[in-house]
Amino acid sequence: MASFNAVIEHLHEVNLVSMLVRFAIALLGGGIIGMSRGKRQHAAGLRTHLLVCIGAASVMMTSLYQAQNLGVPGDAFRMPAQVVSGVGFLGAGSILVTGKRHVTGLTTAAGLWASACMGLAAGAGFYEGALLCTVLSVIAISVLYRLENLLGSKTAVIEIYIELKDVDQTNHVVSLLSTEEYKVYKMQITPSRSGLANNIGIEALLRLDKTESKSEALNKISSLPEVAFALETV
Repeated sequence: MASFNAVIEHLHEVNLVSMLVRFAIALLGGGIIGMSRGKRQHAAGLRTHLLVCIGAASVMMTSLYQAQNLGVPGDAFRMPAQVVSGVGFLGAGSILVTGKRHVTGLTTAAGLWASACMGLAAGAGFYEGALLCTVLSVIAISVLYRLENLLGSKTAVIEIYIELKDVDQTNHVVSLLSTEEYKVYKMQITPSRSGLANNIGIEALLRLDKTESKSEALNKISSLPEVAFALETV
C-alpha cells in the first residue's frame, strides 16, 4: 500500500515519468475527440484536436514546473488561463454564419475548447478529471448526436454536405436540390473535403418531404451519378 501511494505521489509531481503519463492521457483524449470529428469530414479533425490537447498540457506542466522547481514567483495558473482564451479565437475560426442566419461550426468550436480543458487537466496531474472529460465529450459528440437525430427525425430538416465528381455539374445538382421535393434554407459552394482536384462541395440545409426520412434523402442524393458522396453534417 505504501509503495502504491508512493507511485501516485510520484505521478503528481513534475518529473519525466509523470510528464510521459500526462502527455499520453492528452494524446488519448485529444485523439478520441479528434477522430470522432474527423470521420464526419470536419476541418478540425484528429491532428487539430491532438495539437490543441498536447499544447494545453505542455503549457500547464511548464507553469507548474516554473512554480515548483524553479521558484518563479507569480500565479501558476496565469499561463493556463491564456490557453482557454487563445482556444476561443481558434474555435471562432470554425464558426460560420451562413444564409438566413444559420450558424455552423459550434460543435467543432466546443470540441476544441473541451480538448484544451482536458489537456490542462492532464497537464496538471488531474488524471481522473481528464479521463472523465474525455468520456463525457465522446458521449456528447457521438452518442447524443445519434439520440438527437432519432428524437429530431420528425422535423424533416437535414444539414448535408454533398461532394460532386465534376465542377461542371454544380449548376445541374443545385437545380435538382431546388425542386419542389426539397425546400432549400441555405446553400453554399465549398472546396472539396476529399481534396480531389476536380471535385467541388455543396453545403446545404434542406427541409425534406414529410414522408421521407433523412437516411432515404441521403441515399437518394448519393445515388445521383454526379455525386461522389453525401453525408449529414453536425
